Amino acid sequence: MTLDVVNQQNEKVGSVDLRDEVFGGRVNTDLIWESVVRENAGRRRGTHATKNRALVSGSGKKPWRQKGTGRARVGEIRNPLWRKGGTVFGPQPRSYEYAMPRKAERGALRAALVQKLGERALIVVDALAASEIRTRAAVEMLRTLGAEGKTLLVDVTPDEKLALAVRNVAGVKLVPSGRVTARDVADATRVIATRGALERLQEALGAQS
Repeated sequence: MTLDVVNQQNEKVGSVDLRDEVFGGRVNTDLIWESVVRENAGRRRGTHATKNRALVSGSGKKPWRQKGTGRARVGEIRNPLWRKGGTVFGPQPRSYEYAMPRKAERGALRAALVQKLGERALIVVDALAASEIRTRAAVEMLRTLGAEGKTLLVDVTPDEKLALAVRNVAGVKLVPSGRVTARDVADATRVIATRGALERLQEALGAQS
């Protein structure tokens, strides 16, 4: 299987071979889902907190003596049974991050790329670079390449000028090929990758199949 390679003016300048072990399999949507959920969990701030009986304000003095009053025994007004008392087993700051097997992560990324290829949403360009830091020029280039909605740009080493030009464009994300994830690909409407980035991805993903 081959895929056309275009330049930044959307003119065909060549083609790239797609490996069957990378792009020839089925789309494992369950694996993509697991990878997206894992990354979303890792991005959670986890700063939620509730006050226990040691943290709520109030006196620690015993309100009344233990016996002889006819009332229920109580140790302090901050106890969880009372109004404005502490919370029992409430959420505390923690990390939601967890790990997935590396082979599963690579498989999810491979499935996400296959899905974009089937949707004709994967575009390969010879290079992604900007001659100057101009957002308008970068947006025009993306429009020429057929980028609509959320767009993921993938390069081996992202061009610094292009990164500065697109950083304020809503829905556009530029990532190096070594750090792209299944969530990045699945979240994008269009994936634009350089020939070098696609070859790097094929090498990495083909070795894991």
